[in-house]
Amino acid sequence: MINGSHRDRGQAFPIYIVMVAGLLFLAFAFFAVGQASATRNGAQGAADAAALAAAQEARKDLALPFLAALREPNGLNDFLANHRYFEAGCWKARQLASANSSHLHSDEPFRRPPCGWDEGFLRDRVTASVETDYTVGSSVIPSTKSTHGKATATAVIEFRCSPKLKDAPSDDPGSDDGGDGDDKGGKPDLPIPTLDCDGQDGGLEVDPAHPELWDDLAKTIFAVHLIDD
Repeated sequence: MINGSHRDRGQAFPIYIVMVAGLLFLAFAFFAVGQASATRNGAQGAADAAALAAAQEARKDLALPFLAALREPNGLNDFLANHRYFEAGCWKARQLASANSSHLHSDEPFRRPPCGWDEGFLRDRVTASVETDYTVGSSVIPSTKSTHGKATATAVIEFRCSPKLKDAPSDDPGSDDGGDGDDKGGKPDLPIPTLDCDGQDGGLEVDPAHPELWDDLAKTIFAVHLIDD
């Protein structure tokens, strides 16, 4: 009976070793999955920041062309339909990606560049694709040592106001030479357009003669936010 007991224990020991090894492998595999998830989350955070930064920077650059459009008859509609951003703001996307230990990257640069714009009336969008500078790291899964996190995010610049303008009288006194609306330099007074914007009580006056006020006006006129891509 003693010999039988020793024999049973001897047979159970290899099974015990295999079970422990299997549990350890599962534990390390779950750890690798956690590493991969953290890397992916880091990539997504970098992509979100890059896309928002590009859109916000492009919104700043809208000042001169937008205010110039307000000086022309039907200029606002023409601006909204035809303005092109091209690479506006993408340098800021690169900067924000780098600040998050990542870089702009695309596996299909000819089909979709790592930072690119899609234009549309009243709503233009920028898509930023990033890859982390770091990898998932060493794990029981061999490929993780060379696997980088990748993610894509899209932000939009959305016109929040009515494209129809109401003309408000200018504060400039105008001329005294017969009331023809010209000042002493021979140039007509410019009306101050009033926009009806979402979330704005009353009309929002936008004076094309004062581009220095754009930073405060831009957030009311153009919303910037992420969307599902």
